[in-house]
Amino acid sequence: MPFEVFMGLRYLRARGQRTNLSLFVWIGVGGVFLGVAALIVVLATMTGFQEGIRDRIIAANPHLLVYHAGRPGLADAATVTARITEVPGVRSATPFVHQQALFTRSGGGAHGGLIRGIDLTAPAVLEDVTRQLRSGSIRPVADGEAGILLGRELARTLGVMVGDEVTVISPEGALTAVGMVPRMRRYPVAGTFELGMYELDASLAYLSLPAAREFAGQEGASGIEVKLLDPFDAKRVGRAVGAALGLSYWVRDWMDMNRSLFAALQLEKLALFVIVTIIVLVAAFAIIGHLVLLVAEKRKEIGVLKALGASGRSITVVFFTVGMTIGVAGTLAGSALGLGLIWAQNTYKIITLASDVYQISYLPMKLTLGDGLMVIGATLFLSFLATIIPARRAGALEPVDVLRYE
Repeated sequence: MPFEVFMGLRYLRARGQRTNLSLFVWIGVGGVFLGVAALIVVLATMTGFQEGIRDRIIAANPHLLVYHAGRPGLADAATVTARITEVPGVRSATPFVHQQALFTRSGGGAHGGLIRGIDLTAPAVLEDVTRQLRSGSIRPVADGEAGILLGRELARTLGVMVGDEVTVISPEGALTAVGMVPRMRRYPVAGTFELGMYELDASLAYLSLPAAREFAGQEGASGIEVKLLDPFDAKRVGRAVGAALGLSYWVRDWMDMNRSLFAALQLEKLALFVIVTIIVLVAAFAIIGHLVLLVAEKRKEIGVLKALGASGRSITVVFFTVGMTIGVAGTLAGSALGLGLIWAQNTYKIITLASDVYQISYLPMKLTLGDGLMVIGATLFLSFLATIIPARRAGALEPVDVLRYE
């Protein structure tokens, strides 16, 4: 073991009347330990929460939406769909119809929501809806029979079950001989589905595309919804789709549609990182205080070592070893605690959330490699800054001045 490291580790173990110095060692290690653990848990919480919401959004919504730039609908939906499916990276492209509606049931009870007409003849759409189904059957709707699929929370709000009937009222009236009257249709509930996002589960209903067109009084489609092979490649594929269709169409991807949400989450993550780093700063001051006291306590030993031939650089390395050992020990212990808490939360789901508020049922935690390296790097850098100044002052002591008064 190098001489400097041996002396530094020895100075960490104070004995006799100097045992109070060991208290500062534990304070420094404890401060770094708590700061690192808190940083890891905070960053893992924000990353897991952000990715949990992102995964729900990707699963519940189309990755791209294509609209006509000059008209409220698409008259040539089949032609546009065929051109989109030729773009590399597109898994499926199907027309859809959106229509605001009021859902009512016999005996009272009403709730506003959204009708989405979907093309259940497309295998990709049928697979997605089948995976979302929680009760009932999708066959009546897929076969073109009169039927509607309700979001699970919407069905609970209306108090209906599979087999009951709901009346759907469109806000856009139909022109008759007696004037404008609301467009109303009655559908049996074929089943319920769950997307995993409370806002959608409490307001969305599926109709077959022909039934939705008839209800909305629309010939074509509201737009084209596109699913991608890689949802995170939505920017590039969206540009390719836009280039293939021309300027008459505009394309929105799921990242743009939820940009404000993800920007707010990222800002919160950065703010929490800066705030929790203050704990590590407190620990850095504890390291400074310990080294200053240690240098004052070891002045005589420093003078003797220098008189025997030790260089100023060697003395600096001795005290640098003391400070960095405190920082490294606290970082390792805090990292172990933080990773343990992440594993416990993801395994046992200790902290649950209100799904109607946060869109997810429990608090997921995920620590990325970049976040972990950022925490460790920031902690060791602060420990370095706290160590280097007292260590350099110890190395600059003159043996003559020290021994004259000691």
